Amino acid sequence: MTQANTSTGRDLPGPIGPVKGQYAAAAGHQRRVVRRASRLNALLRRNARTWVVVALLLMLLFPFFWLVQLAFRPADAVFDEGLLFTPTLDAFAGLFHSSFAGSFVNSLMVSTLSTALSLLIGVPAAYALTRWKFRGRRQVALWILTSRMAPPIAFTIPFYLAYRWLGLQDTITGLVIVYLTFNLSIVIWLMQTFFDAVPRALEEAAHIDGCGVWQAFWRVTLPLAAPGLAATAVLCFIFSWNDFFYALILTRTHAITAPVSIVNFLQYEGWEWTKVAAAGTLVMLPVVVFTVLVRTYLVRGLTAGGLKD
Repeated sequence: MTQANTSTGRDLPGPIGPVKGQYAAAAGHQRRVVRRASRLNALLRRNARTWVVVALLLMLLFPFFWLVQLAFRPADAVFDEGLLFTPTLDAFAGLFHSSFAGSFVNSLMVSTLSTALSLLIGVPAAYALTRWKFRGRRQVALWILTSRMAPPIAFTIPFYLAYRWLGLQDTITGLVIVYLTFNLSIVIWLMQTFFDAVPRALEEAAHIDGCGVWQAFWRVTLPLAAPGLAATAVLCFIFSWNDFFYALILTRTHAITAPVSIVNFLQYEGWEWTKVAAAGTLVMLPVVVFTVLVRTYLVRGLTAGGLKD
């Protein structure tokens, strides 16, 4: 095989043509690799935040995933190192044949009632502290806040003695009153912030149209503060649902709640880990569902408030 001489125009012998073709093919392959690497780097740079968020979510949710998979494991395979197992519902079936079912219903009743009463009392109180000027308004707000700052153990003995005298020990009503005491301060302080964000000019316009004070509150101020109302309801429900200390001290059998009932599976004969995991999964479920539902309502409340005439 010959190759043309660029200076004389004559063909020179030698395998220069095939070598040159190999060099061109290698260079083309290298350019393609570089282009792919550059596209991959650009893709990673554009989605860096997404990958970081996904990694953080996996780290945060790993204990919950592990708890859920433990609830479906057979009792004799709890401490197995392998991740492959045959799922079973024996732990959940065992829960509904124990006292946990009644305690789960008690938790739902107590959390729902305490949240509803806290909003019913705390929202008008927060509106009054925000809009009405009277002597000692700041002192009243500070006093409400201090009731939430004290540790729960500081009120345990007074509550226990008062409930024993009033006959409210081990009752749903007694727990609702206790949860109302610390949820009420949360509602008042959070809703004050949201009511302050609503312009007073909107209420004044409603007064000009013939609305009274409470009509302007129900028709104008409260719908605009709906996102804050939903967020406050979520916090009150979670605090009531997760309470363990007051429910342990003030209940015995009839009004026992789900967090306290889980302790019954930790016995001297042995710890029933699958039932503990199943109970923990069920305890998490209402909070997750309620939060997801209110999250949707939050988005609707924000858009409705922004587009309201």
